[in-house]
Amino acid sequence: MSNPSSESQLSRRHVMQGAGALGLAAAASLSLPRSARAAGANAPELKIGVIGSGGRGTGAVLQALRADANTVLWAVGDMFPERIQSCLEGVAGELGDEATKRIQAPAARQFSGFEAYKKVLESGVDLVILTTPPGFRPMHFKAAVDAKKHVFLEKPVAVDGPGLRMVVEAAAAAKAQKLAVVCGFCWRYNAGMRATFAQVNSGAIGEIVSVHTTYHTGTLQKRPRQADWTDMDFQVRNWWHFTWLSGDHIVEQAVHSIDRMSWATGDKKPVRATCLGGRAARSGPEHGNAFDHFAVVYEYEDGMRAFHTCRQIDGCPSDNTDYIYGTKGSCTVNGWVPQYDVVDRAKKPLWKFEGEVPDMYQVEHDELFASIRKGEPKWDGDLMVHSTLLAIMGRMAAYTGQTIGYQQALESKENLLPARLEFGELAMPPVAIPGQTKFA
Repeated sequence: MSNPSSESQLSRRHVMQGAGALGLAAAASLSLPRSARAAGANAPELKIGVIGSGGRGTGAVLQALRADANTVLWAVGDMFPERIQSCLEGVAGELGDEATKRIQAPAARQFSGFEAYKKVLESGVDLVILTTPPGFRPMHFKAAVDAKKHVFLEKPVAVDGPGLRMVVEAAAAAKAQKLAVVCGFCWRYNAGMRATFAQVNSGAIGEIVSVHTTYHTGTLQKRPRQADWTDMDFQVRNWWHFTWLSGDHIVEQAVHSIDRMSWATGDKKPVRATCLGGRAARSGPEHGNAFDHFAVVYEYEDGMRAFHTCRQIDGCPSDNTDYIYGTKGSCTVNGWVPQYDVVDRAKKPLWKFEGEVPDMYQVEHDELFASIRKGEPKWDGDLMVHSTLLAIMGRMAAYTGQTIGYQQALESKENLLPARLEFGELAMPPVAIPGQTKFA
C-alpha cells in the first residue's frame, strides 16, 4: 500500500503551505548516531519489512536503518508496484556504498496489491513499518501483532470506532507478548517539546485552565483521475481527501496538534466534544468527501475546556502553534519556529529551553530499536489510542452536528471501510451534512 504524499519519496509529511509547513527530509544523511553504533557488531541482525512504501514508508525505512547498524531492509509491500521500485531506488540512493549490504529485498520479497501486508509478515521479518493510508492500519497492525512482530506504525492508528477497538485489543496483545509498538506521534520525541511540556505538566504555569492548539494550512495535493484508474485506484491515490482512508484531515494531519493539546492536560480524558466544521472551499471529485475546516471544544469533568482549530484552505494565514494557559502564566509552543515560551501572567520569562533538538523522526526509531536491543520494548499503546480517539470524536461531532462523548465515540459501530477491498467500482462517499448525518 502506498502513502502518496505531495512531497518527494524521502520526506516525512505532506508539504504544507505557510508557517508550520516545513517538510523535513527523512534522510539528509545516513551517518549512524551513537545509538546505532551501540548495538554492537555482534548484535543479532533485525530484518525490517515495510508495508506502504510511498514517501513516508521510504523515509521510515531510512530512519530504521540509521537507528541500528545491524538492520536490513528485508521485504517491501505496497498496493502499487511502481511505489516499491521508487522506494528501493530512493533508499539505495541514500545508502550509497552500503546499499548492497543493507537492502536485501529481492523481487521474491516485493509484494503488491491488497494482500501485500500478509506476504511481508510471512517473509521472515522481525519488525514491520506500517505506513499505508490510515484506513488500513487497524487490520495491518492486528496482523503484525498476531505474527509476533515489533511494529512502528504511523499516526493516526484508525479512522473509526471499530478500527480503534481492533487497535486496542492488538496493542494489549503486543504488550503481553513484549513486542515493541512505537507510533508516529513525533512531537512526543522532540527534545524541545519534551522539556517544555515537562515544565507545563509539573506546574510551572500553575493549574491548566485552557488550551488552544491549531493546524491551519493549505489544501493538499489533488490527483486528477486517469483513464486506466478504477474507482478504488482513484480514491486510494487521493486518499487524504477520503474519510474512509484518512479519517479527514482533523484525524490524519491535525491529530498532531490534538495530541499536544492532550499532552498539555496530562492526557486527561474529556467527557464530550462539540465541533463546528464543513466545506467552504472544496469542490470536485478529487476532494472526495473531506471537510476543509474544524473547530472543536473538548469539555472535561472538572469544567475545563480545551480547543482545537484546523483548516486546509488556500489563501488563508497559516498557524501551527499551541497556546496553553494556567493560573500562574502561559506557554506558547511552536516546534517549527521553534518557540518554547513559558512566561508568568505579566509575560516575564519563567523558563527557557536550552539545548539541541535532534531530528525527532530519527529519535522515534533510535528509541524503538534501542528498546528492542535492551529487552525493554517501548509501547505507545495507550497514547496512540487516546490521541487518535480525540481526533475521531471531533470529526464525528462535526459531521453529525451533535455533541459526542468520549466513550460514545469509542463504542461507535460506524465502520468506514468498504465492504470489499478490491480494484473496481466504489461509490463516491457522500459529504456529511451537520444536523442531518446520523451518528452510528
